[in-house]
Amino acid sequence: MQSWPLLSLLIWLPIIGGALVLALGNARPGAARWLSLLIALVVFVLSIPLFTGFDYANAGLQFLERREWIPSYDIQYHLGADGISVALIVLTTLTTVLVLIGAWASVEKRVSQYYAAFLFLEGLMIGVFSAVDAMLFYVFFEGMLIPMFIIIGVWGGPRRVYASVKFFLYTFLGSVFMLVGLIYLYLKGGSWQLPDLYQLPLTATEQMWLFFAFLVAFAVKVPMFPVHTWLPDAHVEAPTGGSVILAAIMLKIGGYGFLRFSLPILPDAGHEWAWLVIALSLIAVIYVGLVALVQDDMKKLIAYSSVSHMGFVTLGTFIAFALVRDGGNTDAARLGLQGAMVQMVSHGFISGAMFSCVGVLYDRMHTRMIKDYGGVANVMPWFAFFMVLFAMANSGLPGTSGFVGEFMVILASFQHSPLIAFAAAFTLIIGAAYTLWLVKRVMFGEVGNAHVAELQDINWRESLVLGVFAAGVLLIGVWPKPLTDLMEPAIAQLASQLAASKL
Repeated sequence: MQSWPLLSLLIWLPIIGGALVLALGNARPGAARWLSLLIALVVFVLSIPLFTGFDYANAGLQFLERREWIPSYDIQYHLGADGISVALIVLTTLTTVLVLIGAWASVEKRVSQYYAAFLFLEGLMIGVFSAVDAMLFYVFFEGMLIPMFIIIGVWGGPRRVYASVKFFLYTFLGSVFMLVGLIYLYLKGGSWQLPDLYQLPLTATEQMWLFFAFLVAFAVKVPMFPVHTWLPDAHVEAPTGGSVILAAIMLKIGGYGFLRFSLPILPDAGHEWAWLVIALSLIAVIYVGLVALVQDDMKKLIAYSSVSHMGFVTLGTFIAFALVRDGGNTDAARLGLQGAMVQMVSHGFISGAMFSCVGVLYDRMHTRMIKDYGGVANVMPWFAFFMVLFAMANSGLPGTSGFVGEFMVILASFQHSPLIAFAAAFTLIIGAAYTLWLVKRVMFGEVGNAHVAELQDINWRESLVLGVFAAGVLLIGVWPKPLTDLMEPAIAQLASQLAASKL
């Protein structure tokens, strides 16, 4: 194991760096941009040893750090990472670099505060994925709301105040239920440490109440139907970088919370109530996909698309309960959990790329309305190449990352219920419908108006951002094995925890 505190570096380097960028003030925007990018690049490079130094034979937490924090309540600064955490941490560090590069020319007011907010947000999100102490997890979980609230509220669109307040209230009120659940678990077992909570005996009634407490908190974050309504408003009003981080990373924290808390701590309640989450997931996959079909704002369409695709994450996560209950089918349960995780990482690349593409067009035309475009491919051929690639991935085209996770979830679902699998697979048709219709109206046909005719194709900076997203989409689509191998030990352990009753 490494002799230096790698996870602490990844958490606190961007937070301290954000403070330095903030201290520069707005008089030197160029220095703020370069310093922020340098810090983000260093954090990304430091995150790579998590992947290269990972012990694939070890299903437990690695890169452990443990120090006393609040001894009177046994709250500890306890960090660790398994394959699931490593995948999401590296996704976070890479996406942050791309967001900072993408905002290079589009953000002109309060530049140092904008870049500092993203560095703060990066450190706090890595803290969420690294925390082994439940109270430490909660502190990071709540803390990351603050920079995103500021990003939407200061640099957002005309209704930014409404959107930022709605985002904060939904996610904050949902997490209050989680706090109550965590306090109950501490009073019951005398520990905040996740490994101790996994072993804590709980009655069926206790598990049921705790299950719904965690469900409310994490369902809002995913977001699941019917608590998804804050997301379209937040996406539409957020600046491009805020939309990218929100879709690529922050939504994944809801799915990560289910894997860290609901599944291993409350296996019996999960068995009992999996049908409810599966039903809500299918509603999100189908109904919200149909809602996306009628949108006239590109950002809102992609936002609803995110809700639909994240439905596969919760479906794959909770179909595992049904598969284990069917007769101990842990192999299929592992397939569902793997599919959910691959879908999380894949959606990070695809949604980040789609929002980046909208940002490229908005920087040039200052409108997100689909009707204002048409024939963009005639004047921006390289941009059209990337946009169509990401649209194909969003539709679940084989060979792209969008296919892999969804196929694994559908395959696992089929082993429990062909009807559920069919309903889930139906979203591939809906997804292709709204995505390809978007591409047809924006990219193809005759040039829509004189403003479109004057558009300039993407520059090297935009090409770099979209190119990295494209590489991630294609690499996972063609060769997902490194990702699945990384997460397999943790997934296998999780599947065994699902099968172990606490009653």
